[in-house]
Amino acid sequence: MGHTNSETERLSVPNNYKNWKKWGPYLAERQWGTVREDYSEHGEAWEFIDHEKARSNAYRWGEEGIGGFCDSREILCLAPAFWNGKDPILKERLFGLTNNQGNHGEDVKELYFHQLSTPTHTYNKYLYKYPQNEFPYSDLVNNNKRSREENEFELLDSNAFKDNAYFDCYIEYAKAGIDDILMKVTVVNRGANDASIHVLPHLWFRNFWKHNTRHPRPNMESVANNTILSKSSRNGDYYFYHEHGEQLFCENETNNERIYNVPSEYDYVKDGINNHVVNGASTVNTNKIGTKAAIWYKLDLKAGEEKSINLRLSNVALENPWGDFETLFNQRKQECEAFYNETINEKIPEAHRAIAKSAFSGLLWTKQFYYFNIHKWLFGGTEETPANRSNPRNFSWQHLNNRHVISMPDKWEYPWYAAWDLAFHMASFVEIDPFFAKQQLLLVLQESYMHPNGQIPAYEWNFSDVNPPVHSWAVWHVYEKDKVRTGKADTPFLEKAFQKLLINFTWWVNQKDTSGTDLFEGGFLGLDNIGVFDRNHMPEGIKKMQQADATSWMAMFSLNMLRMSLELAKTNKIYEEVSAKFFRHFLNIAWAMHHIGKKDISLWDDEDNFYYDVVEMSNGKTDRLRVRSLVGVIPMFAVEIMHKDLFEELKDFRRRANEIIRTRPDLASLISNLENANEDGNFLFSIMRGFRLENLLKRLLDENEFLSEFGIRSLSKFHKDHPFVFNNSHQIQYEPGESRSAMFGGNSNWRGPIWMPLNYMIIQSLRKYYTFYGPTYVYEFPTGSGNKLNLKEIANELSKRLIKLFERNDEGKFQYHADDHEKHFAKDEHFRNEHFFYEFFDGDTGKGLGASHQTGWTALIANLILELEKNS
Repeated sequence: MGHTNSETERLSVPNNYKNWKKWGPYLAERQWGTVREDYSEHGEAWEFIDHEKARSNAYRWGEEGIGGFCDSREILCLAPAFWNGKDPILKERLFGLTNNQGNHGEDVKELYFHQLSTPTHTYNKYLYKYPQNEFPYSDLVNNNKRSREENEFELLDSNAFKDNAYFDCYIEYAKAGIDDILMKVTVVNRGANDASIHVLPHLWFRNFWKHNTRHPRPNMESVANNTILSKSSRNGDYYFYHEHGEQLFCENETNNERIYNVPSEYDYVKDGINNHVVNGASTVNTNKIGTKAAIWYKLDLKAGEEKSINLRLSNVALENPWGDFETLFNQRKQECEAFYNETINEKIPEAHRAIAKSAFSGLLWTKQFYYFNIHKWLFGGTEETPANRSNPRNFSWQHLNNRHVISMPDKWEYPWYAAWDLAFHMASFVEIDPFFAKQQLLLVLQESYMHPNGQIPAYEWNFSDVNPPVHSWAVWHVYEKDKVRTGKADTPFLEKAFQKLLINFTWWVNQKDTSGTDLFEGGFLGLDNIGVFDRNHMPEGIKKMQQADATSWMAMFSLNMLRMSLELAKTNKIYEEVSAKFFRHFLNIAWAMHHIGKKDISLWDDEDNFYYDVVEMSNGKTDRLRVRSLVGVIPMFAVEIMHKDLFEELKDFRRRANEIIRTRPDLASLISNLENANEDGNFLFSIMRGFRLENLLKRLLDENEFLSEFGIRSLSKFHKDHPFVFNNSHQIQYEPGESRSAMFGGNSNWRGPIWMPLNYMIIQSLRKYYTFYGPTYVYEFPTGSGNKLNLKEIANELSKRLIKLFERNDEGKFQYHADDHEKHFAKDEHFRNEHFFYEFFDGDTGKGLGASHQTGWTALIANLILELEKNS
């Protein structure tokens, strides 16, 4: 990337969260129904504060909004609300079903799109589609009372958008300066008739004072008919300028009377503006002071007409807030376009460029201020009474104190960070903001995140759950990408991450290799229901389970650490010794995978030519669980290519490595050794050498097994007609779409669908194998077709199949779209160009499933587009 673009220059400013990133789209899209806000006795997070209570309950740990903006500490928040004059409540927050209401778990039931964002959020654009008729809240709840075998009832399945009777509500932000935020709300009537809409841009303080007496109560007050002044000891003064409209004020305090049936502490509580606008109640402060304010507009729109509302938030008084408003907005838009034109190669087809831009923008919009102090949550703050909890979550994580802007998987469905999701997010973030990618990877390794024992926190529902150890992979990936982009190695970043990852590696060895034999467990490991039974809670009679995926992930972890330590050894010879340690770890794991127990059972099955989990029964019997899933493909990921020059430079490591090989040649025989480079001088470090790779690819590239028209399935289609049954009590069968099992909440499925992150890792691994084997090693693609391709070409073909998910099909809609009876995504010009980023995809049809805005790891589609162009 060049360095002439204004956005690139802003990115390079140090301490960016006090500079250009100080304000951004850091507001959650759902704060209700989270563990953080759950103070119930029995941990019923979804019910303690639900959507119905959310408008009246002042949150403890964060805020939410539609297309919202806030500062990086979420002191002051900015977001619009809407009302069509027919709904029973203002549209202040996105509606969706709880985990208990949805037939496939929690699910947002709204139409919104993260259209654009620059990495420093100097320009952001968001689209919310709002029905002109009453929003079908109860219909969405009642019609989703159905079995898991049925499709979900979606908003477009209702009559809410019949005859295009809806508003397009565009929410835009542009920064004139670090603390000077321009906001524009544009509403378009897409219907055939005249329609009216109420628009209420809100400005409010997160309630930080109630639980922290160090901070005095802030306030907002009207200082002119078009100006509100907010004052706080935490972020100073801000002037909120608006054109026209009526100022409304209340307090961001809980309506105790409504929620708890006891008197409220304040006269004008959180839902005061809602009750005043919708019901005409006298619930706003006519003195025009408070901690929450809104500007009330009513727009009358003819069919097809659009109107805009301009607002400005600045930390200095402006004599004329509107003089440069449009000029600044247009300038930031142009800079946004220039940034993406430089980032996304112009040789890439325009349709693919649009996908990548949408993916990156969605990724940027799903940043969120995340605040959670476990000790305070468990025991209360100063002079606070602890909550009455019968079995508190995360009790062993009392050190955890998170208060940062963090990349979320999906700010509605998963408004909390998840360890392995975040690692994949950074693989995409490095393409647009390497500074943020490195900061995030280091963040979760800090002492206020990582457990003192070395475990990386999984996610707030259970920080102790075990996710695959992909953090080291992400660190190395980001380091290499950044080095290529800048021409300079960020050694301090690599060294800092490596030191913390040493602690994490030790946790894995001590906690998940209970027998000390280099065979690892870990339970579900992020793959939810991929097993024939819940691997976190194994059936009676199983003494131990040796997991092909856990052990393979650890082989990959060892290789990542080996590669990092060798890189660090180039400037600090001390790391040569630790490099030898990880070389030995890798060899030990590779050997152990084929020598389990006294019978020397292997995770590799010579009959099926596939890797399986192995169970050791309490009666002494040992057997493989012959389930053909991604669990058996993950050994592919333990691969690294290193050039001979590296070893010639690092003579101490080479001496130590040769000593290991000399004394244990049986270990070295499992992988490439230091005497066997290819003609380019590259060495292959891999669990899977030629024969096993070839045989695994036969299954992986078989359209009757793993290979779908749209990528690699998570479970072989073989199991559609041949379900695997364990002990006559547990069964797994190919399910290409939504899960029919309630295991792990039932809102995801690893028994057939296509998942972007593991597909990406398969493609990355194939490219590494190609670097070693070269163009002359060819394989059938698809299996049985007679068509021979090399590994690079296969990686490209898999990429094309995944990209096909986001391309238009014969109906004119993107392949992942479900059918809707009015064909909006096929025919409506105001729908058909908008992208969703689903959590996973049907293994047969490519239909998008699960969370619909998971640009977290599904943003990897942008990586595939960029990398396909480079490798074509």
